Amino acid sequence: MNSWSELLNESQRQLTPANPNAGVQFLAAKKKDFIEELSRKTGRNTILYFSAFMHKPSTADASINDKDVNAFMENVHNMDRSKGLDLILHTPGGDLAATEQIIYYLRSAFNGDLRAIIPQMAMSAGSMIAVSCKSIVMGRQSCLGPFDPQLNGAPCQSIINEFYAAVKDVEEHPASLGLWQTIISKLTPAFITQCQQADKLASELTEMILSDKGFDSETKKRIKTVFSQNSDSKIHNRHIYRDKCKSVGLDIIDLEGDQEIQDLVLGIHHACMILSEQSSILKIVENNIGGSYLINVPMPPQTLPGPFPVPRR
Repeated sequence: MNSWSELLNESQRQLTPANPNAGVQFLAAKKKDFIEELSRKTGRNTILYFSAFMHKPSTADASINDKDVNAFMENVHNMDRSKGLDLILHTPGGDLAATEQIIYYLRSAFNGDLRAIIPQMAMSAGSMIAVSCKSIVMGRQSCLGPFDPQLNGAPCQSIINEFYAAVKDVEEHPASLGLWQTIISKLTPAFITQCQQADKLASELTEMILSDKGFDSETKKRIKTVFSQNSDSKIHNRHIYRDKCKSVGLDIIDLEGDQEIQDLVLGIHHACMILSEQSSILKIVENNIGGSYLINVPMPPQTLPGPFPVPRR
């Protein structure tokens, strides 16, 4: 099995004083080999979309954004689109408008023949991309997350619900006006309207995705409850595990069902995770035919010990 420790140990054995980057080069080459081998095994196109958000969380480009459209265009170029696409996803989510465009582009390019593969997690807008695919491959360790919209880190549905709770409370208990004024005054102008519009856009996009997949009304209702309503999920980073995804009606394929595919998928993921720790790589979008789009962040300068002051007698 291509475990984390096996890949890490093997990469460290490549290091030499003459080439301190040999470990990173080894992992990048192994990742490339794994992607190509996975595609040969499945007979399908493969695109890896990996974000190093777990190691570089404060970087905006770690999230889904409009730059990613260019990344997918580069990777789809020259593919035999009749083979469909396996999309390996590891992302915290991101911009809703960019997500909508990515979903439209990939579904159009591959005539809807998309399968998402989740080695660990695809959260928020990443979950929306996964749910838009015909099927989702998940392991026991894999999870999706709610895709209720957020603005400036605040859950839109909670902001809306709190505002209308304030209106109702003031109508019934006028003495509460002062308290609610203090709370509501902290919101910027038009923020509540922006939250309402973002929630409406997310709802419309979710309805479009589920309707295109042919789900009946009861299945759509279950999926929307779990993924779109924060009254159900409670927190935006809630991990929705594989059995829960199956229970609401999503087409889930067990990663453990094919040992060779599992080893390749986890080998790709572990190689990426180690690379994100040991290099400046922030995002990898890479395919099985040599296409690659990388985003890096500047690495902080290393502070070396010394020179040490000589003590005076």
